[in-house]
Amino acid sequence: MTRKLEAGRKGPHSGKVTSIVVFLHGYGADGADLLGLADPLGPHLPDTLFVAPDAPEPCKSSPMGRQWFPIPWLDNSTEEAAAQGLSMAARDVDAFLDDLLEEHGLAPSDLAVIGFSQGTMTALEVLPRRSAPVAGLVAFSGRLLRPEALAKEVRSKPPVLLVHGDQDPVVPFEDMSKAGNALVAAGFETYGHVMEGTGHGIAPDGLQVALSFLRERLPR
Repeated sequence: MTRKLEAGRKGPHSGKVTSIVVFLHGYGADGADLLGLADPLGPHLPDTLFVAPDAPEPCKSSPMGRQWFPIPWLDNSTEEAAAQGLSMAARDVDAFLDDLLEEHGLAPSDLAVIGFSQGTMTALEVLPRRSAPVAGLVAFSGRLLRPEALAKEVRSKPPVLLVHGDQDPVVPFEDMSKAGNALVAAGFETYGHVMEGTGHGIAPDGLQVALSFLRERLPR
């Protein structure tokens, strides 16, 4: 059984949906935190619908925000609860993407995902285990959880762009190379961009690289 995710949307500039970008927000935030990125991206992706679901659970450390799964070192949850939460959230997001594609009559290759922090962690859990690859994943400031399981559980290999600030105090910059090494070893088309001088956030140069990545992979 999956939980229904509430989501904000910003429609395409052209009025015609030929592609979708889904934002997965970070721990303690909500969909609205990333949906504003549709404003700078939308004019360059005029036929793209932008969708930003809220994570399914209230955040234990930030009650006004949401979480995809518990984080033991932040909320004193158990490792078992974190693993169970990740598994549940992955099923929720997987079903959400299926429903979204069916709603608009589109294929997985017409959809891309932008994750940030815990949203990136969730996306890296979900997308390689789907039966068909999406157009691409832009993975901001996150990490690959369960890297030891990737090679044996992978079902599809969407291209991945890893973007990380080299001054990130929340998710260590080193996690970018760890994720990249595991993805490359598993046969993923993997790219990276370092946001120099950036902490735990999305800098303009990172967003520009993300836009170029999406423009190359989403249908025009």
